[in-house]
Amino acid sequence: MDHIECVVIGAGVVGLAIARQLAERGREVIVLEATEAIGTGTSSRNSEVIHAGIYYPRGSLKATLCVRGREMLYEYCAARGVPHQRCGKLLVATARNQLPQLNALATRAKENGVLDLLRMTADEAETIEPALECVEAVFSPQTGIVDSHQLLLALQGDAERAGAICAFHSPVESIDACGGRFVVKVGGQSPSLLSADCVINSAGLHANALARKIHGLDPRHVPPLYFAKGNYFSISGRAPFSRLIYPMPNEAGLGVHLTLDLSGQVRFGPDVEWVETLHYDVDPRRAESFYAAIREYWPGLPDGALQPAYAGIRPKLSGPGEAAADFVIQGAAAHGVRGLVNLFGIESPGLTASLAIAQRVCEILGRT
Repeated sequence: MDHIECVVIGAGVVGLAIARQLAERGREVIVLEATEAIGTGTSSRNSEVIHAGIYYPRGSLKATLCVRGREMLYEYCAARGVPHQRCGKLLVATARNQLPQLNALATRAKENGVLDLLRMTADEAETIEPALECVEAVFSPQTGIVDSHQLLLALQGDAERAGAICAFHSPVESIDACGGRFVVKVGGQSPSLLSADCVINSAGLHANALARKIHGLDPRHVPPLYFAKGNYFSISGRAPFSRLIYPMPNEAGLGVHLTLDLSGQVRFGPDVEWVETLHYDVDPRRAESFYAAIREYWPGLPDGALQPAYAGIRPKLSGPGEAAADFVIQGAAAHGVRGLVNLFGIESPGLTASLAIAQRVCEILGRT
């Protein structure tokens, strides 16, 4: 049985960021990925937004790691030539009864250390985005977009140059934690057993199910998981916007927002569709609710303009009607298993926070 110091499970953006930091600190690392490539799950099926840190409760992991991770990510992308842009975002109130919510978000952002938001009247917002309609807005200059695929490739390249190995088609079937070490059973086309000093469970949508296969981990430390499918629609041609447009959040999420890719193409989403299984088809009939939501801030959206684009699924630790849960980054201090770190509920802003999450994991392992 081969022995390796660190096993990272999952080759999404967070798993690769963790592998990179561990390898660059001189640790021996293998990344086990069940599928055929990097970033096939949540990491490549999102809005590709670099978030400023506006929405999350003060002191939460989402708030602290988003704000720290945002600057780390911008620096990393600039250093590695990963395509990105600080295009900015307008957070808009489209009715006067939404102004208290807009004010509360601006206050929360300040509490989180986001100090450069700009309040705008309707005229000011509509001057910089003439197709927009709102009653008031907040501009976030630090919000941006990134090419998530190029980011994933850069992280993989850094990790491998530092000595990490990425093993694809390598699903983890079980993990035994005993005697201060782990025995990892790997399935797939070439089944094998690995022994390891530490295991990082960064399996995203599958992290909770995988944690239940860790013999020696009390199942009470594995939270329930809910799948929130987000559908996206696009339009043919270019829309008359150069910044991201976000409406007020609702009980299900951040609302159907307008985002851009680096070529200037517009997409809308996500909505929230609670599902039991992983599937990524987009029902064209959902466009009806998209038209209604989008026209609250872009009344000029033409009839028949929307077309299904893609869907992503977020691993949520809170279900329908429940308050949004924080990230869970769980080390031995929480569950008592030395050398094990479980990451649960790493959804938005996980892409933005990925480098800061990796730093946090390394700090946890450094204390074990």
